[in-house]
Amino acid sequence: MARLPILMYHSICQHLNDSKGLTLAVDMFEAQLAYLSKEGYQTFHFSELSQFDGKNKLPKKSVIITFDDVYINQLELAYPLLKKYNFKASFFVPFKYVGGLDSWNTNSEQVMSVEQLRSLDKSIIELGWHSFGHNNYKEMSIDETKVDLEACQSYLKQHQLSVKPVLAYPFGKYPRTNPKQDEFFKSLEDHQITYGLRIGNRVNSFPFKNKYEVQRIDIKGEDSLAKFKLKLRFGKLKLF
Repeated sequence: MARLPILMYHSICQHLNDSKGLTLAVDMFEAQLAYLSKEGYQTFHFSELSQFDGKNKLPKKSVIITFDDVYINQLELAYPLLKKYNFKASFFVPFKYVGGLDSWNTNSEQVMSVEQLRSLDKSIIELGWHSFGHNNYKEMSIDETKVDLEACQSYLKQHQLSVKPVLAYPFGKYPRTNPKQDEFFKSLEDHQITYGLRIGNRVNSFPFKNKYEVQRIDIKGEDSLAKFKLKLRFGKLKLF
């Protein structure tokens, strides 16, 4: 089985002094992309993974780059660098907040508008779901989850956005015990979700063991380039 690290980013900022937690300085992000490029990594969209089967194997140095929340700072700072290095990424959209602020978090970061989402080059950026209301699926009932997923579908139909049915769970949370977990996964299947993304901080084996428990590696603003290299290779180690 192939190794497939999936990197998870959030905000991008201008200044190193502000690089902490879920916010990463643009110079540090570029250093990470430069490293991936130098080492010969190839990036993929989730919609491209279906081409890799027993005969057509995933390249050895493959990686998926993901961004949650579609902040305008991603458009202004990350998107140009992705184009510069000819890398692909997946941006996950909390539909309720498009064109507004991140009221689930700081209530100060601007979220891209529909027009800005449409402006993204589809060969570089693939849009995905980040729920409708950016709520914690672990704390929601199955009926509430279904309402959220249906709201996503209605939003996409109304605004005619090209968004792939890949769902990044807000806060990385989802039901972890049965019978609720089985019901949750069944709801995703009923809404034709192809992959569900948690956090987990481990490198995936591909094909995925469970398409609704795909793990991502959380890249932090404090991470040095050396730590980034270790996370890319091993995921999150206890010494971190």
